[in-house]
Amino acid sequence: MTMPTNTAPTRLHGAKNLRSLLVCLALLLLAAGWGASPLLAAPAAVLAVWDDADGQDAHKPYTHVDVNAPKGGRLRLSAVGTFDSFNPFSPRGVSAAQLALTYETLGVTPPGVKDFVIRGLLAESFDLAPDRLSMVVKLRPEARFADDMPVTAHDVVFTFHALIREASPVYRAYYEQVTGVEALGEKEVRFTFAAADSRELPLIVCQMPVLPAHWWKDRNLGEPQTEAMPGSGPYRLAHSVMGTRLIYVLRKNWWGSHLPVNQGRYNFTTVQVDYYRDSSVAREAFFAGEADFYSERNIKDWTNAYHVPAVRDGRIVRQVVEHDALQGIGGIFMNTRRPFLAGARVRRALLLLFDFTWLNNAFFYKEYSRYTSFFTNAPFAAQPLPGDREIALLRTVRHAPAPHIFGPLPDIPPGGRHNERERMRQALQLLAEAGWSIQDGRMVNAEGHSLMLTLLSNSPAMQRVYMPFRNTLARLGIVLNVRLVDQTQYIARLRSFDYDMIHVVARQSSNPGNEQRSFWTSVAAKTRGSRNYAGISDPLVDEVVELLIASPSRADLYAAAALLDRLLQHGCYVIPGWYSSRLRFSWRQERIRPPKNFVAASGMDIFAWHMAPDTATDTPGEK
Repeated sequence: MTMPTNTAPTRLHGAKNLRSLLVCLALLLLAAGWGASPLLAAPAAVLAVWDDADGQDAHKPYTHVDVNAPKGGRLRLSAVGTFDSFNPFSPRGVSAAQLALTYETLGVTPPGVKDFVIRGLLAESFDLAPDRLSMVVKLRPEARFADDMPVTAHDVVFTFHALIREASPVYRAYYEQVTGVEALGEKEVRFTFAAADSRELPLIVCQMPVLPAHWWKDRNLGEPQTEAMPGSGPYRLAHSVMGTRLIYVLRKNWWGSHLPVNQGRYNFTTVQVDYYRDSSVAREAFFAGEADFYSERNIKDWTNAYHVPAVRDGRIVRQVVEHDALQGIGGIFMNTRRPFLAGARVRRALLLLFDFTWLNNAFFYKEYSRYTSFFTNAPFAAQPLPGDREIALLRTVRHAPAPHIFGPLPDIPPGGRHNERERMRQALQLLAEAGWSIQDGRMVNAEGHSLMLTLLSNSPAMQRVYMPFRNTLARLGIVLNVRLVDQTQYIARLRSFDYDMIHVVARQSSNPGNEQRSFWTSVAAKTRGSRNYAGISDPLVDEVVELLIASPSRADLYAAAALLDRLLQHGCYVIPGWYSSRLRFSWRQERIRPPKNFVAASGMDIFAWHMAPDTATDTPGEK
């Protein structure tokens, strides 16, 4: 590289000439391949786990939005159950729906992108050090909370500490490897990390919400709140009736409306959410014109319940959209903290006795697929036999795996009446090996205790689904009680692991990483409010989770995730349930309309919709 000529006097005068020399030196270093120097690293508007990730264009709106969508009007949504708090970060209470409209995160993940990518929201740029042990985040100077206070570095520092000390334990698991956070000025924050091997950790940090420190300073983030905070998001909570109704109003001159990630979204002036006792009541309210949109999750009702005038005359539009979203695992989680469910043989026996095929035929019109992995519909799912990379990982772990881990995956019988006897025979054999036998029509152990289990539920509609399973267990002398509780009690018992069995879904991301600690590890098993619903406490699983988090490449990530999946499947912690590869929803087309590209992989982003043409704006918005 040729140095530029300079016709100015050759004598150096003070700082100005010194700076010129430094610039020249920097150019020479760049030419010599020293571009990775921390002094020369350039802040970025996008972070990605992998260099070849999709979705890294920070300057374009999302592909599924209409940037010219009309503004105004009232969107009416429904919710089921109740709420008693406006604090979505607390491990206590039931938080109100759609509170995410009122606050924002440092960055956001583009919808429909398979790779883990973060685009700046509150953050203007991210400066990740070449050694990946620190990152400086620069905040947007225009960002402000709803009370017109600026979003500052102090708010970021406060939020981080409040989340890990007071909020849900999920945050402590997420940020476990963040060793420090400090304000470098009014608009810059530096995060420091314990290690450089977690490629997704900087991105996870950027998913952190930023809360107003001045509002929370005399409040506890771990406690329910009956007053809504003034967040930086597009809406503020303008009115509420506790447990019944919420009304959000678009902020006048909201600071973030110009950002590419927000263009074409938040088109409604008002968002109203009404609560109903259960899904059937909410559906009827939608039919009666009390709501504008309804997402249907019950196949039977989708098939039989929509023969109403508003559907027949076209006021209500029904739509089915295929999707290939990652599914994770869903089904009946068995709580290994309970003595009767501590043994894998008993859990395997219960899995064999659940007849999904019959349920799918009898109740679900053959519309559902069964979960086959803890990473269903994802490239991380284990294959029938471990691959070379998995075997190599197994040979490096400190805790020796049982020999059967190297063999085939345990099969999940499809069910059906044709193999019912064989499944019962296998289940009885497993129970006998675990010390259980049938005496006087009851399944009892050596101490004479009956095998009695309770399945906790908050859904009346699921009662009929559980009954065939209960009847099958009764034939072997096993008692299954289905306990129906309200939403508030359900959430409280879920957080405290107060159940034998529970039907939940553990969803997965496009890049499994730090969140796996909250799902499967021994620490999470002992942490109230974690997502380790099964109480899994296995040092080998703990070790593999850490290997997954530290994966240096895509191939290593796939191998570690497959190995984790293999261990969890062999543990028989979940009776796999069902999922649908279709979204089923309806809307009142005289009221609202979707964007042109709403069928994209972005899914149901209702806040990219808008009012129908010629629909009167029925709210003046925020003054």
